[in-house]
Amino acid sequence: MPAGDPFDFWYAVSNTEILMLPPRRLETFGSTVLDYHLVSELMDEVNGVRVREGRIQAFRPEILTPAAYMESILEGFHEEAAGRYAEWLRENAKELLILRYGFRIRKEEVREQIVHDALEAVVDRVRADLKARANPLGALVRGVDEPWEVCLVKLMVEMVQRSGPEHARVLREDPSGDRHEVEAAFRAASKDRSKIAPLADLLRARGLFKDYEDRFFALVQSHKRGG
Repeated sequence: MPAGDPFDFWYAVSNTEILMLPPRRLETFGSTVLDYHLVSELMDEVNGVRVREGRIQAFRPEILTPAAYMESILEGFHEEAAGRYAEWLRENAKELLILRYGFRIRKEEVREQIVHDALEAVVDRVRADLKARANPLGALVRGVDEPWEVCLVKLMVEMVQRSGPEHARVLREDPSGDRHEVEAAFRAASKDRSKIAPLADLLRARGLFKDYEDRFFALVQSHKRGG
């Protein structure tokens, strides 16, 4: 989105309403693609409504180390104030988990149509269509026609606010995502014995075989008993 008047940005934020959030949260260990529907009134046409449909890709959240956070957040502080803040950050570094989120609007996939009807009537039809599809990653937004990308920023902020606490909890327990990957591999191996060897390779590669040794051999024995 090109830089513009700050008034336009805050005007868009204050006139954007998230009508339907996706039932599913953002993924912790992978990217998420949201399907959005953005409904907005045309500024120069009575009962003219634009409906945009497209996708936003939310990338896997990353843990930002306190050192990297300090480097970015202290830029622009007066030296004395920055020093006090940096000292506080160092003292509390173990308590901090700072997550960074990245998003990309897939402009090549944006579709739009102009509908001649009252705004609320259009919103109701789009809402009914989304409910009928039961898309777990579908969202409905009522916003402004320009700058419309800001409406999507507000959508993603709400998604982060809803998903962030769970991401923080999981990433404190499994910062690298290794155990998440291992759990997925165990589930696959429990259903398909041909996945046992790849599971063993994964455990060795991640240096986790000792941690899961008993569970691994119990799984092997269960497949033998099951034939």
